[in-house]
Amino acid sequence: MSGLSGLKAVVTGGASGVGLATSRMPADHGATVAVMDLDLSGAPERRIALEADLADDASVRVAVDGAAEQLGGLDILVNNAGIGAVGTVEDNPDDEWHRVLDVNVLGTVRTTRAALPYLRCSSHAAVVNTCSIAATAGLPQRALCIASKGAVLSLTLAMAADHVREGIRVNCVNPGTADNPRVTRLLDAADDSKAERAALDARQPLSRLVTADEVAAAVVYLTSPAAASVTGIALAVDGGMRGLRLRPAVGS
Repeated sequence: MSGLSGLKAVVTGGASGVGLATSRMPADHGATVAVMDLDLSGAPERRIALEADLADDASVRVAVDGAAEQLGGLDILVNNAGIGAVGTVEDNPDDEWHRVLDVNVLGTVRTTRAALPYLRCSSHAAVVNTCSIAATAGLPQRALCIASKGAVLSLTLAMAADHVREGIRVNCVNPGTADNPRVTRLLDAADDSKAERAALDARQPLSRLVTADEVAAAVVYLTSPAAASVTGIALAVDGGMRGLRLRPAVGS
């Protein structure tokens, strides 16, 4: 894997969970990283940290411009920030649909739109959107989340086609269920958190949750010179959840 030495990156939602790992690992590979988040309390030390509300276009533009100014340009954008929702199509009211789609889909649009003038000036421009296995697999009680991530997957392909001739590569990562603070909160709220955790582990062929560092490593690859010919793809980091159909273990 080639390093990211000399490259300048912005990671949205970079102060917690997968985003935190994704803001740390590129720096370990030589990139200079700026973090954008609504809550910066968990942002890594010695990182440029900028508060931004992805539902507010003006806030996003100020943060992206500030990051590019402090970094001295922009080569990499990681659209990681997102929010979830639980329920079927009967369960989530219209205002929650609007809120989740506004952050997960339009948030990606707003941040990318603000970053494009800087990315066009880069000789190594790359955008990675954090999508989800939910974009390609039907999961129960996740109608709104799946709809938003399906839109992000389609948006990734559209962006890749629109900007490939400008020298900007666009890809996404599709994590399986990741071991992050949001999942921990859901498990803590369950009646039987151990049983819920076991069910989540069993859902993935590797029999464990995906780690934040594993997702971050995929982002590092997709933004690195090693992936210079990779654009318009969805890289699954899901423990085999999408493609494997294993027989039940003996004795289960």
